[in-house]
Amino acid sequence: MKTLTILFASLCVLCGQLPAAKLPNILFIFADDLGWKDVGWNNDGGFIETPNLDRLRAQGMMFPQAYAAAGNCAPSRACLLSGKYTPRHGIYAVGTTDRGPKAKFRLTPVPNTQQLRTDFVTVAEALKAQGYATGHFGKWHLGSDAKGTGPRQQGFEVSPPELVSPGDGGAEGEPGAKRGQAGPENPKKIYSITDAAGAFMEKNRDRPFFVYVAHHAVHSALAARPATLARFRDKAQSAKGPHVPALLAACIADMDDGVGRLLKKLADLGLDQNTLVVFTSDNGGPPPANNEPLRGAKGGYYEGGIREPFLVRWPGKVKPGTVCDAPIINTDLYPTFIAAAGGTPAPDLDGENLLPLFTEGTTATKRPAIFWHFPGYLDGPVARGRDPVFRTRPISVIRKGDWKLHLYHEEWLLDGGRAALATNKAVELYQLSKDIGERTDLSNKETAKRDELLADLLGWIEKTKAPLPTEK
Repeated sequence: MKTLTILFASLCVLCGQLPAAKLPNILFIFADDLGWKDVGWNNDGGFIETPNLDRLRAQGMMFPQAYAAAGNCAPSRACLLSGKYTPRHGIYAVGTTDRGPKAKFRLTPVPNTQQLRTDFVTVAEALKAQGYATGHFGKWHLGSDAKGTGPRQQGFEVSPPELVSPGDGGAEGEPGAKRGQAGPENPKKIYSITDAAGAFMEKNRDRPFFVYVAHHAVHSALAARPATLARFRDKAQSAKGPHVPALLAACIADMDDGVGRLLKKLADLGLDQNTLVVFTSDNGGPPPANNEPLRGAKGGYYEGGIREPFLVRWPGKVKPGTVCDAPIINTDLYPTFIAAAGGTPAPDLDGENLLPLFTEGTTATKRPAIFWHFPGYLDGPVARGRDPVFRTRPISVIRKGDWKLHLYHEEWLLDGGRAALATNKAVELYQLSKDIGERTDLSNKETAKRDELLADLLGWIEKTKAPLPTEK
């Protein structure tokens, strides 16, 4: 099946819409743990500084309602690269789905898969079949070369192993302060990742390329160049009102500097006018990030765990300084990149091609809803979370129009289900256009809307064969 899908992609190019010489380059920059608020235009106090991302925003389109397909690193990346929701590939968490005090589990979680299976055709494999040079630089977190599931076995011609953190092979990642570090002037490997990606673009300047820049920043352990950190510590002395810690702001600033250097390299090579650039993050910010007014944080499925900054620039295609309010999700990038490259997205992808939003002035996607599924436990409660023990318990979520419904499987499966919805707290319903902070649960007030979204969500669970946790 995988071979047939790659052959299909190749035939799309041979028969297709765009001659190879005119195919656009694709530069995808993926931050790690950068929350929706952790960028200059969303940071009300002005303490965080992202001048290069701010400039990218002015040059292209910003999506204020963009989402990651999961609340954690590994599943979000699996969804992105496969174009599939979590039930399709079974990667739900980093490491395991039973993280936390087992005595507090009310259900037995669905076991986690830690590596992206090679029978999936990744976006890199599909673009490679369309004639693209493919390079990956930085974090992987979906397997390893030793296990046959590393970047070079999943469609990337180049993936310098020294830029991938040891322990990035799908488990917990490298522990402690060593994760992604490379010395005081190269924190989180920001500059070695940037330079390697730039060299790849230069080497492949005469053919279309897909460059996946997967930063380790701003994941813990936080690090920044000494001069950057000193500047933000000085700034903190005179800052008015609450702000994020100086080290977090400095780490973000260095990551932003890396983005600026990469975009300058693109311009110096004369490739910026024919390159689609996309920037986003893999999940919401963890503490000490301040996600307010969004509720929750990384690992959970309130907005603070999954809503992300998202920018796209494509000169001559995307109108500068524009905003699109359509809800989108990172599974959409796979079919979008394939379409931008002149191909036809495979029909079994869960995402939607966003080119009409990017280039045609369309303001809404065709799909009725987007979904999330996490059938396990993740410890570490956060501010304004639902639970005093866990960041999240087993949950499925739907966003449809302005409405978002959370289905909590413990209460649904053990406390009476549909018959007891008025009292068992199995669902929460929010109208995001009026309540972005998910403060007012309308599940017992807007019962018709609740039942509509619940039916859609249950139908999706059945359609995708999403596995559910079981009684202990």
